[in-house]
Amino acid sequence: MSAMSPDEQEDVALRILTTCKLCLSMYPSTEMSRLHMCDCIFCTPCLQQYVLFAIGGGCGAPVTCPDMACREKGVLLDSEIACFAPSDKVQLYQRLKYERGVQLDPSKTWCPVLKCQAACSVDPRSDGQPGSVLCPACRTVFCSVCKSDWRQGHSCSKSQPLKRPSFDNGIQVSDEADSPIKQCPGCAVYIERNQGCAQMLCKNCKHTFCWYCLECLDGDIFLRHYDKGPCRNKLGHSRASVMWNRTQVVGILVGVSIIVLVTSPLLVLASPCIICCICKSCRGKKKKKETRPDTKI
Repeated sequence: MSAMSPDEQEDVALRILTTCKLCLSMYPSTEMSRLHMCDCIFCTPCLQQYVLFAIGGGCGAPVTCPDMACREKGVLLDSEIACFAPSDKVQLYQRLKYERGVQLDPSKTWCPVLKCQAACSVDPRSDGQPGSVLCPACRTVFCSVCKSDWRQGHSCSKSQPLKRPSFDNGIQVSDEADSPIKQCPGCAVYIERNQGCAQMLCKNCKHTFCWYCLECLDGDIFLRHYDKGPCRNKLGHSRASVMWNRTQVVGILVGVSIIVLVTSPLLVLASPCIICCICKSCRGKKKKKETRPDTKI
């Protein structure tokens, strides 16, 4: 059997079509791209649009696999982002990624001098009080909290030590419940909320939580969290819309239960036939083995 030529291999690849999970269209394998970390496959135009959207709205967060049902929770490598985005967008992503790393690192801060804006190292004090920070670029010494010039006998305007979030019955309570910008309790990425629903879904780690108390809402399908406690009636929707959402969830659960109840008796009635067929096939194999004549060498 002769091997196929490169032209014949290309023709075979063009005849094999694969469905893209994003646009649900059929493409040949030559127009599909597979992610390295999770092996999910999408058409190249969809991935290009998705990467551009993720760079523009992700604020430097890792670009995750666009498939919401991805089991591996794959993250695109920098080399993959460079393949799906133009060079200027790749540079923007690298800059945002670096700035996000500085913001999330408690041991680093930005120099307050506008012409400098260098990343500086912060030595946290054990008593939680602000300390002096030396900028390695412009040699400016400033306060680690209020960012003003550090002088002898400096009195910080924000001299209160950083408070860790308190917990009330396992619920994280923040003093700034109405702050427009908070960090996701799952991955610490910054999230901005202007208005709307208080049930938040982090697009970085797919974690669902309450905007006010940061409690996990991944398993709260009925949104009971907003029926009592400090977040009562703070969901941001009318009572009628909440009841309609719960009615839909109940309807889905009842429909699945009815299907299970209807199919269960049928499976019970059909089980003797299935067992009988299995036994007959086994008996037939045994009879063939018994009637097979012995062979002499």
